[in-house]
Amino acid sequence: MDGKKFLAELIGTFGFVFFGAGAILTHVSTQIVGMTGIAVAHGIGILVMIYAFGHISGGHFNPAVTMGVLAGRRISFGGAITYWVAQLLGAVLAAFVLRAAYGGPTEANLGAPAVAAGVSPMTALLLEALMAFILVIVVFGSAVHTKAPIGFAGLAIGLTLTGNILAGGALTGAAFNPARAFGPALAAGFWQDQWIYWVGPMLGGTIGGLLYTQIFLDRDRA
Repeated sequence: MDGKKFLAELIGTFGFVFFGAGAILTHVSTQIVGMTGIAVAHGIGILVMIYAFGHISGGHFNPAVTMGVLAGRRISFGGAITYWVAQLLGAVLAAFVLRAAYGGPTEANLGAPAVAAGVSPMTALLLEALMAFILVIVVFGSAVHTKAPIGFAGLAIGLTLTGNILAGGALTGAAFNPARAFGPALAAGFWQDQWIYWVGPMLGGTIGGLLYTQIFLDRDRA
């Protein structure tokens, strides 16, 4: 196991969840952040962590991204397992820090996502898969492809998160990241719809990784 990559994915996921879920809890407390602020907080969280650790681990911070990279044969299965453990641990630690700071699970379940009333489980699953698919496509295009512009991956990926949350946040909570969903759910003891936030993103990430690799990277092998 590469200790530096493990620690990079752990700290990066911790920071991302702390920023994103923390913004949700701030909104619940103050009513001044709003959906736009929550989306921007998630985008900033992933952006700064990618710039901090992208050169060390690739800056996945999301099991669905790692799944896409695995499907695209840019990481070994053993490496993917290491990343998944680090990501989940980082998300759980961030959620428990927020739980301690706010004195309990809180009204918003520590920022754990939930499917909105009137949205069917299948619709929610497809939306989570779609958002993860879009994210993985951007990751490959901005960070994996050898002809990607240098230095812009963090910005591109951060804006993708922001856009996804603005588009889907009111419907599914727009996690499209199993670690982002799992950490707050564990700390809050809130498991409603949890399976959707695993199946959807992992499916979307796999399709995104396979599609980009087969169509756009077939002559650009790393």
